[in-house]
Amino acid sequence: MIQEYQLRVLPEVAANEQRLKTYLNEEKGLNPRDITATRILKRSIDARQRTIFVNLTVRVYLNETPDDDEYTRTIYNNVEGKPQVIVVGAGPGGLFAALRLIELGLRPVVVERGKDVRERKKDLALISRTHSVNPESNYSFGEGGAGAYSDGKLYTRSKKRGNVDKILNVFCQHGASTSILVDAHPHIGTDKLPRVIENMRNTIIGCGGEVYFETRMDALILEGDEVKGIETNTGKTFLGPVILATGHSARDVYRWLAANGVEIEAKGIAVGVRLEHPSELIDRIQYHNKNGRGKYLPAAEYSFVTQVEGRGVYSFCMCPGGFVVPAASGPRQLVVNGMSPSNRGSRWSNSGMVVEIRPEDLEDKEQCPRHESSSLLIGTSSANSNLPAALRMLYLQESLEFACWQQGNMRQTAPAQRMMDFTNKKLSYDLPESSYAPGLISSPLHFWMPPFLAERLRKGFQQFGRQSRGFLTNEAVMIGMETRTSAPVRIVRDRETLQHVRLKGLFPCGEGAGYAGGIVSAGIDGERCAEAAAALFFPGNPHQS
Repeated sequence: MIQEYQLRVLPEVAANEQRLKTYLNEEKGLNPRDITATRILKRSIDARQRTIFVNLTVRVYLNETPDDDEYTRTIYNNVEGKPQVIVVGAGPGGLFAALRLIELGLRPVVVERGKDVRERKKDLALISRTHSVNPESNYSFGEGGAGAYSDGKLYTRSKKRGNVDKILNVFCQHGASTSILVDAHPHIGTDKLPRVIENMRNTIIGCGGEVYFETRMDALILEGDEVKGIETNTGKTFLGPVILATGHSARDVYRWLAANGVEIEAKGIAVGVRLEHPSELIDRIQYHNKNGRGKYLPAAEYSFVTQVEGRGVYSFCMCPGGFVVPAASGPRQLVVNGMSPSNRGSRWSNSGMVVEIRPEDLEDKEQCPRHESSSLLIGTSSANSNLPAALRMLYLQESLEFACWQQGNMRQTAPAQRMMDFTNKKLSYDLPESSYAPGLISSPLHFWMPPFLAERLRKGFQQFGRQSRGFLTNEAVMIGMETRTSAPVRIVRDRETLQHVRLKGLFPCGEGAGYAGGIVSAGIDGERCAEAAAALFFPGNPHQS
């Protein structure tokens, strides 16, 4: 017999199968001798009260042997000789598009400007050592995309649970821990994800697909209102419908689209800082215990959101037990991001603390900072401005990253300020120890950041400090700047066909196209774009395999 139970137990019970069996005996009347196995299906932590509970959905096998499959496998057949579809970008959107194309009986040709996930790691290490960024191999460009070496969190607010479950199961099939099917906030970890990505690539190649690294798309091949393929920096052209999954930092792609009349539009973004606390402090605050998380609880997470002067101020991409990393994708930029290893075991916890910005916020040129590296004024309201309106948010990102790079002595040394000092508009004369490997330099962020950012952050921090006692503290350090929360551009596509509104055969995909926000949602969008591309070959039955 198999039975399922919804349980609310103490952490030490949830962490030990024998204790769980004892609990089932005492609370549910089950004979421990009859319990041949238990399997946790869902797990979440309830830390709202002083006593911490773990909510579990548990499947109990009574005098029965459990099946071996903890996840659902997808069958990938050989697609050699089948019609081909070009996938530009090997991030989660591109990889899941390629795998779904194989399911549908089409041959993916994946073109990635960066290096494979292992070679890419060497270039990331050089950023901290030499303060130089390879513009084609960095935290944004390369196999696995921006998520590969910036955490691997799989939490999404998507309501399409079937699609979410499919994405998680495909990850498990390629080597991810089945815990991601269980946890409310699933997480693979930066140390584990590269192997999973390699396995996904091997599936694509093993089924007859192709993957090209260090091959950058330089142009779409256009014939009238149809995309026929792409041209690359290697001189090689690839022909077929194009799934464009280039990620949120492929600014050369946005500029090419704007220059060639391909419809794009400015999209709202959020920018701010990385806020880093000692991990033990966050544990004490979130678990309401002066001793921290203890033996059975993971490093604590938090989530804050408020409204300040009509715009959202909120935490983003929280990394418990993690590190702050240099995430620039080119010269004269300083960008930070967060990541966590699978054990979330570092001495620090960080999150993005960001302010919502909408395109209309930049119409007033008086509020728009100047991007000194190109002497371009951000914004488009001036009659003298010749900047494309669709790129106004991109120019804001660039101006902030350039200003941050200048404040960091034109290196990857990040400008930083203690949290309370920032809130009180005071210079920090020293800084706490940090996980940020290239190093920090004290800087008055409250002074040089644009007022519409600095003031909203300051008021947001005051609100968060009132909500969570001890959170607003000089033990925390703000590290500048977090600008790559999402794409600054949306590549406009048709709601039904997912093709570009004007160009047949072009499928804007994932986070870089403005239709996703994270690994799982990008994967879901990749699958949808693959299905839409298949409809070109199998009219009326796009899910044919």
